[in-house]
Amino acid sequence: MKPRIAVPEPCSYDSEYSSRALPPYLRAIENSGGEPVVISLNSAPEVIARQITQCSAVLLPGSKADIDPQKYGAEQNPKNAKADPLRDAADELLLQDAYNMRKPVFGICYGLQSLNVWRTGTLVQHIESDVNHTPADKIAPTHNVEVEPDSLLSRELGGSKEKRVIAVNSSHHQAADVAGDALRAVAHCPQDGVIEAVEGTSPDHYVLAVQWHPERDFDQDENSRNLFRHFIEAARNWSRP
Repeated sequence: MKPRIAVPEPCSYDSEYSSRALPPYLRAIENSGGEPVVISLNSAPEVIARQITQCSAVLLPGSKADIDPQKYGAEQNPKNAKADPLRDAADELLLQDAYNMRKPVFGICYGLQSLNVWRTGTLVQHIESDVNHTPADKIAPTHNVEVEPDSLLSRELGGSKEKRVIAVNSSHHQAADVAGDALRAVAHCPQDGVIEAVEGTSPDHYVLAVQWHPERDFDQDENSRNLFRHFIEAARNWSRP
């Protein structure tokens, strides 16, 4: 039986964006051996709760929104995008269940930021850097990421005793600042130090989030396929505590 993966809709206030952004995540899950379960952001909490019980893992996708900085005790930056309370509420329900039940979690872009803030971490609200983290081409590799060798992320990318540098695509103007509770930063952009991945510190709970978009270049990039493949494998191996 294929493991079922809960995936919230990307954004509640821009249906055109969501309809364009969501399919690559679903295809990557399906092509990696999983069955995506789309969580409607307009669903009542009890409906979402019932859907969650049928799933063995959570994927938090990117979004057009930015998280309300009040959630991590910061003033609003004028360059922030509109917040999305419905998306945040869905993410919080999914993360609470995943942490309670030790279900695998995979966050992508906004998903990383959502996870980090939920775990009491903070964000860089607008990246000021010579590196272009929001290029016009959001699929092709645009900058390098340096991966810590002693990490889940490194193992999923093939493992190495040395720091590994990989090329990634990019489409974000925010990033994690202080890592949240029981999270650690495991990848940075070497040119400017921007955090590009975080993961959980509990060895018995699969939690990984990346700031780039492996769903977009899944067909072309082996590293992207490995991220999804290992996530689905972790979902398949999950068992109820």
